[in-house]
Amino acid sequence: MTERQRRQRGAAVLSGIVAGVCVCAAGCSATGRAAGDGRAGDPVEILHRAADALVEAGTSKARTSMEMATGGTRVTIRGQGVYDYRRQLGELKVLLPQDPAGASEHRPITELLAPGALFMKNRGAGVPADKWVRVETATLSDGNLVTGGATDPFAAAEVLRGTRTATYVGRTEVAGTAVRHYRGTADLAVAARDASEGGRDSLRAAAKGFATARVPFDAYLDDEGRIRKVRHRFSFLNGRGADDGRGGQTGRNVQDGRNGHGGPDGHGGGPDGRPRAAVAVASTTLLYDFGAPVDVRLPAADDIYAGRIAED
Repeated sequence: MTERQRRQRGAAVLSGIVAGVCVCAAGCSATGRAAGDGRAGDPVEILHRAADALVEAGTSKARTSMEMATGGTRVTIRGQGVYDYRRQLGELKVLLPQDPAGASEHRPITELLAPGALFMKNRGAGVPADKWVRVETATLSDGNLVTGGATDPFAAAEVLRGTRTATYVGRTEVAGTAVRHYRGTADLAVAARDASEGGRDSLRAAAKGFATARVPFDAYLDDEGRIRKVRHRFSFLNGRGADDGRGGQTGRNVQDGRNGHGGPDGHGGGPDGRPRAAVAVASTTLLYDFGAPVDVRLPAADDIYAGRIAED
C-alpha cells in the first residue's frame, strides 16, 4: 500500500468515526430531551400509573384546597396533613372559611381518611367535642371527593386511573420541584373499575352521583412519576347533604361556604321540587416530603358518636 493510499484510508476511517460520534450525539441528545421533558411515554399510560408511584413512595405530607362559588362569592376550604398510601390512611386538619356574617373562624376539623370511611372531629352540629363522626364513604353520592371539604389524596390519584384523554403540556415547577404538566379528562366509572379495593366503592358512588362522570384535571408529576400537584374540576347537582347512614346529615351542601361536610344526593329535584343546577367545585391536592413519618390511629368504637347529627 502506497503512502497516498494509507492517508486516504486513514481519512476515511476518521471520517466514519466522526460521523458515528455525530449520529450518536444527536441520538443521545434527542433521547435525553425526550426523557427529560416527559414526551417519552404515552400520557394516558403515565397517568394510569401515577397512583402506583405514590404507593411505592409510601407516605407524604399533603395540602388541599377546595374552591366553590356560593351566592356570588367564591370560598375556599383548606386542609393540611399526612398520608400513608400503602395503608390508605391519612389525617388532615381542615380549616373552614369565615361565616359570611363575619363570625369568628371555626376551629379546624380533624379528618381521618381510611378505606371506605371518613372520621371527623370538631364536627359541630350537636356532636360532643370529644367524639368522632364516622361516615361510610360509599354511601356518599360523591364518594367523599367533595363531601369532606378535601379530596382524599389517594382518591385524587386513583381518579387518574380513569384517564381517557391526556396531553403533555410541558415542563414547569411545583414548590421548587421540576415536574411534567399533563392535562386531560378522567372517567370516574373507569377509575372505579381499575381502583384499589379500598377505593373502588367510593369512586363507583361518585361515578353515579355526580352530574357527570367525566372529570377534567391538570396533573403535575415529578421525574419519578409521583404526583406533586393535581387539580380536579367536579360537577354535581345542588341539593341537601348526603345521608350519613343513620338518617342524619353529614352537614350542609359543600358550597354553603360555612362547612365542607355535606355532599349532593345527585338525584331528583331540590326541596322545592325544581330541578337543581350543576355546581362546579375545583379541588387541588399538593403532595410533598415523600417518606415523611405518618402515624394515623383510627378512633375506638367508644369514641365514635352514635347519636343523631343536627342539621346546621
